[in-house]
Amino acid sequence: MIILKTKEEMLKMRKAGAILSACHKEIAKMIRPGITTLAINDFAEKFITDHGAEQVTKGFKGYPFATCASVNDVIAHGFPNTEPLQEGDIVKMDIVCRYDGWCADTCQTYAVGNLSPQAARLVQVARECLELAIPQAVVGNRIGDVVHVIQQHAERAGYSIVRDLVAHGIGRSMHEEPSFPHAGKPGRGFRLQEGMVFTIEPMVNAGKLEMFIDFDGWTARTVDGSLSAQFEHTIAVTKDGPWVLTE
Repeated sequence: MIILKTKEEMLKMRKAGAILSACHKEIAKMIRPGITTLAINDFAEKFITDHGAEQVTKGFKGYPFATCASVNDVIAHGFPNTEPLQEGDIVKMDIVCRYDGWCADTCQTYAVGNLSPQAARLVQVARECLELAIPQAVVGNRIGDVVHVIQQHAERAGYSIVRDLVAHGIGRSMHEEPSFPHAGKPGRGFRLQEGMVFTIEPMVNAGKLEMFIDFDGWTARTVDGSLSAQFEHTIAVTKDGPWVLTE
């Protein structure tokens, strides 16, 4: 069942989103060769708690960290670790928090030092996929209208869109209905209603769309070892258009 949110509830989610946005701004200052994703994770967890919120992912179905840190060919759900980041890496930091009972979820892809032209282009296209999709999240559109622009933009650039990991509704819980992949046809799927709040989080692979899960049961990697980039925001559908709660 899709749980529609009131304007007041969206405002509460916006407070959680503002904390995440501020956290990402600080992480952007930290990213450099030599830093570890575990250090970033520990900073993010403290930042969230220091701002009166709670992290959500640690302990979720046994996941052991407050963030997901996914480097290079890791698509999502990577474990933060003590391996120093290297010049030219890309790292996806995906963070969820709950403030006053309401959740927000966002991910940014960071460049570690100078990227190769190929990596820089992938990151740029992934960012554009999200930017192009958000304006489609309006009352009366169908979810196919939102995700089709993502798929079209990525594939025109020669990339692929992951289907096995999906976007999701969000509210008091991190994961609510609806859930949907970031590929589809215009005019298909559920119709967007005022009060819906969900993530848009395209995962764009430089190579094949297929993935596999590592031995840890969480880390999702590209099957061909190609790079993957992701950007994510929590979006509210309002009568005045899409509202980015994590910007």
